[in-house]
Amino acid sequence: MVPLLGLAVAALAGPAKPAAPAAKTTQALTSGWRFRQVGKEAWTPATVPGCVHTDLLAAGQIPDPLYRDNELQLQWIGKVDWEYETTFTVTPETLQQTNLELVFQGLDTYADVTLNEVAVLHTDNMFREWRASVKPQLRVGPNRLHVRFRSPLNEVAGLPAKAGFSLYAGNDEQSMTVVGEKGPPLSPYTRKAPYQYGWDWGPRLVTSGIWQPVQLEAWTEARLKNLHLVQRTLTPKLAELTTEVEYEAVAATTATLQLEARGADGQLAHPAITQTVSLTPGRHVLTVPLQVEKPQRWFPAGYGAQPLYTVTAQLILNGQTLDKTSQRIGLRTLEVRRQADQYGKSFEFVVNGLPIFAKGANWIPADIFPNRVTPGKYRQLLQAAKDANMNMVRVWGGGIYENDVFYDLCDELGLLVWQDFMFACTFYPGDDAFFSNVRQEATDQVRRLRHHPSLAIWVGNNENEVAWQDWNMPAIIGAAHQKQVWGDYLRLFNDLLPTVLREQDPSRLYWPSSPSANYEDLASRQRNGDMHYWAVWAGTEPLSAYEQQVPRFMSEYGFQSFPELKSVQQYAQPADFDLASPVMRQHQRSQAGNPRLLEYLRRDFREPRDFPAFLYVSQVLQAHAIKLAAEHLRRNRPRVMGSLYWQLNDCWGGASWSSIDYYGRWKALQYYARRFYAPVLVSPHEEGDTVRFYVVSDRTAAVPARLQVRLLDFNGKVLYKQARALQIEPLASRSYLDIPRTKLLQGHDPKQVVLSCEVQGADGTMLTANTHYFAPPKDMNLPAARIATTWKQLSDSTFQLTLKSKQLVRDVNLTLAQGDGFFEDNYFDLLPGQARRVILRPAASTSAAELRQRLRVQSLADAF
Repeated sequence: MVPLLGLAVAALAGPAKPAAPAAKTTQALTSGWRFRQVGKEAWTPATVPGCVHTDLLAAGQIPDPLYRDNELQLQWIGKVDWEYETTFTVTPETLQQTNLELVFQGLDTYADVTLNEVAVLHTDNMFREWRASVKPQLRVGPNRLHVRFRSPLNEVAGLPAKAGFSLYAGNDEQSMTVVGEKGPPLSPYTRKAPYQYGWDWGPRLVTSGIWQPVQLEAWTEARLKNLHLVQRTLTPKLAELTTEVEYEAVAATTATLQLEARGADGQLAHPAITQTVSLTPGRHVLTVPLQVEKPQRWFPAGYGAQPLYTVTAQLILNGQTLDKTSQRIGLRTLEVRRQADQYGKSFEFVVNGLPIFAKGANWIPADIFPNRVTPGKYRQLLQAAKDANMNMVRVWGGGIYENDVFYDLCDELGLLVWQDFMFACTFYPGDDAFFSNVRQEATDQVRRLRHHPSLAIWVGNNENEVAWQDWNMPAIIGAAHQKQVWGDYLRLFNDLLPTVLREQDPSRLYWPSSPSANYEDLASRQRNGDMHYWAVWAGTEPLSAYEQQVPRFMSEYGFQSFPELKSVQQYAQPADFDLASPVMRQHQRSQAGNPRLLEYLRRDFREPRDFPAFLYVSQVLQAHAIKLAAEHLRRNRPRVMGSLYWQLNDCWGGASWSSIDYYGRWKALQYYARRFYAPVLVSPHEEGDTVRFYVVSDRTAAVPARLQVRLLDFNGKVLYKQARALQIEPLASRSYLDIPRTKLLQGHDPKQVVLSCEVQGADGTMLTANTHYFAPPKDMNLPAARIATTWKQLSDSTFQLTLKSKQLVRDVNLTLAQGDGFFEDNYFDLLPGQARRVILRPAASTSAAELRQRLRVQSLADAF
């Protein structure tokens, strides 16, 4: 049990008003909706929350927008107006309440709302909550609620001409002309998810709709508006917090505020504490000190548990609860430590005094239509991040502020969140209306998210600063408008957003852009701040160039691949299975993507024998590239303290930089990430004429271990071996063994050997293993090995597959010919004579005999 030690509320003066208490009620308005294109006659049932595209699809009025090239035929949807309506019933009891508010948690985007034919709301921001006082418009019985959405494209179409110049938005496909007509980009002018206008990994589907829940709130005497818990101090003995209870009242009366806290075990931590309070009209904040003895601290994944506390506030009048709200929090200290050192200035997240090497990936919206992302899909993707030993995800600034369930899951799983505001690769208007709109957007979102212990940093935008400095933006904008555009940039990201955070969440670091050095240096440099590195891939530098980068924090880098054949079959037909086909080009949104991918592939691999083999090799190439970079970054701890590759997930099926495809299937990279992000990593590395054997540890205590190094030929003959006892240093990277390359190879052909490295704990358990090759795959004559497989059923839904080969097998890929299932390990090297056990969880009930027939095994030797 965790007792509450202190609680006090200052009484506010005011006469009591005896009245029959009425509890606040909330009536969901998410049923009975229908929609149509404005100007058409026929109405069609709609789903709320939802959007126009998904409603049209459900009604059978359009084909699947994500299948083949249907996207091209559906651009008209974003260019016309749409209307939604429903009828809901109001009871006499509800209408008797003093205050009735219509609450839209999200409207996308330009909407005119009428209630019983009376205009009550006009909206222009997808990212804001919208409220309208509607008591005068309501009546007992049926009420008609109507929402008309104006085309987000038509709404702002004249603004570039009016301004006399266009604002840059390079990924807006209206400027890329992948789909639709060429013209000035329109996304900068609208507070709407930028990625829906197109990006180099997703489609252009500019939608509208009621994308978040809508409800009717009714209350009389008072309501609670916000509950905010501010941690003041945290020691092993005591946590001191301030509880800020924000309420609104309409008349003077005396009520009771009741607070209770439940510990991480879910049990009541202390009997409820009550305090009589005097309420007065208007908005007020009650400040309540709160103490927790022997607090349980929240840690990132890999460093400890994630205990969460729930604090609940109730406002009670004459025994009736007027309103009730709760907040779930975690107790931890967190800072972004930036200290001058020999390399420049550090950039590291320190949680509960522990310097955390951030291991993770960038997150984009998990569907082009965000209302389709279910809690189950959020859990699947975020659990996959944790299962791959990640401890951070970056919510990228070109998508959406994610749903509450996303942040709740990050709290539960121990995934730190790097949170961008929704601005990306674009410059924005500077008029007062735009800035006022953004101010309210930021206020809404910060107040919604600030209680999450996983939330680690607020960042102004994605790549705007580096765009100005390195992408020739001043010249593109033009001399006549440079001062205006850059001045608007500084007002937005150096004034407006920091001001909101000082008011609403001063405990967290605000970072103006990603990448940035906070104007202490140019953005995306190696000595200060965070870095995005794209010379590999975008600049076609060799993969080895990754190892020339030693930034303080790498917040974005990546390499592309295609999904596996099963996933391609979900968005294309066999006739499309050619990189040059129109459909395959449609689902490759990087204009240089396919030529660049082939160029890199041919540098290190032979030509794949067919299209399925190409898909497989593209994934192996991607995994090899990011493994090289990620291990390099980890080896350079503490100079480097973060590795967030681009990107974890997808919003549709196609070529991209993701490690999990749109359909939830792990690519080779996701399996590799589980290994290169492991808590203890052995990483052999050639440095000149020496092979150095690094062991990187995220453990907080020293680990006694044994390192074993073996050089094998492809048939398993041991050509060299050496072992060494280690005391692995905590929270550190160090080379524990150096071997001259000539001594290791002893004259053997470097193209015909594999280096095996294993680190075992004191009890003999395997802590980490790795392989290293001295030549690229195209120069190696890999044997056509025969893999023996055996099956064992462990439970109704779990099977164990054991693989063994007398010869080396590289990048073993396991799939099922029919049906789906999750292999807990995949895309691994099978050493000669090694038994590899893999757990399979089939998606449907089956037997070992059936799995034996359906199993398909491929390797690098089979691909050419």
